[in-house]
Amino acid sequence: MKKVPVQVEGRDLVLSNLDKVLYPEVGFTKAEVIDYYTRISPVLLPHLRGRPLTVKRYPNGVGGAFFFEKNAPRHTPSWIRTVRLPVPGSTKDRETIDFPVVDDLPTLVYFANLAALELHVPMWRVSDAGEALPPDLLVFDLDPGEPATIVECCAVALLLRDALAEDGHECFPKTSGNKGMQLHVPWDSQESTSAYAKALAERLARKYDFVTAVMAKRERPGKVFIDWSQNNPAKTTVAVYSIRANPQPTVSTPLTWDEVADCDDPDQLRLTTADVLARVRAHGDLFP
Repeated sequence: MKKVPVQVEGRDLVLSNLDKVLYPEVGFTKAEVIDYYTRISPVLLPHLRGRPLTVKRYPNGVGGAFFFEKNAPRHTPSWIRTVRLPVPGSTKDRETIDFPVVDDLPTLVYFANLAALELHVPMWRVSDAGEALPPDLLVFDLDPGEPATIVECCAVALLLRDALAEDGHECFPKTSGNKGMQLHVPWDSQESTSAYAKALAERLARKYDFVTAVMAKRERPGKVFIDWSQNNPAKTTVAVYSIRANPQPTVSTPLTWDEVADCDDPDQLRLTTADVLARVRAHGDLFP
C-alpha cells in the first residue's frame, strides 16, 4: 500500500492507494475523488458545517461491498471535531454515537481518503457545545417509480414549489445524483417539519393521480413518491455536491428552476463531477 504524506491547511494527513480505481467503468480513481472534494470544498463545506456526518464507504470501489458509518473511526485524528449524540432505537444497541462533523477541508480530505464516496447529513445542526439544534431545513425527496423518471419528478417539483410559495416558503431543487431529486426548504418556523411535509405531500397526492405520498412499493409504479419522512431527526439525506456510488461519478447537483421546467430527458440532469465543477465555476453555489 503506497502512502503519501501531505499537509492540508496545516494538518498532517497520510493518503493511501491514490491510484486505486473506484469507478471501474470510467477509470475514476481515489485520487480523483479526493481532488473533486478538494476543489468543490468552497461551496460544499458551508452545507456540511455543524451537521453530524454519516458516510457511505466503498473501500473496493462502487462494484464492491459498502457500509454506512456514523461513528467516527477509532483512528480519527484528534483535531477532527466529533459530537456525542443520543441514538434512540439504534440497530447496534448503542445509546450514543460520536459523530464526526466536517467543518474544514482537512476533515473532508480525511474522509475522502477513506473512500467515503457519499456524504449524508441531517436537516439540523449542532451548537458549538455539541447539542442538537432544531431543524433549519425541510426536505422533500422525490422518487420516481418506473417507468417514471426524473422528468416526472421535475413536474412534481414545480407543483411543490408553487404550493410552498403559497405558504410563504422558498425552496431549492437538486438532483439526488441517482434517479430522483430533492427540494430543500430553509426553515425557521416552530412548526414540525415532519408534520408539515407529510400534510403537503398528502395534499398533492389527493389532487394529482401521478403523485403518491405512500411508501408502499405497490403504490409507486408510474408515479412520483414524495418522501416526506426524511424530516425525521434520526434520518439523513445525501448532501448537496456529494458524489454517488453509480457506474459513473454522478453528483447530487443544485439546479435552476429553468432547468427543472425544461427537463424532458433524464440525461439532461445526469451530472458528473466534471460537470459540477464547471457549473460552479460558471454560476457559483445555487443553494442557500
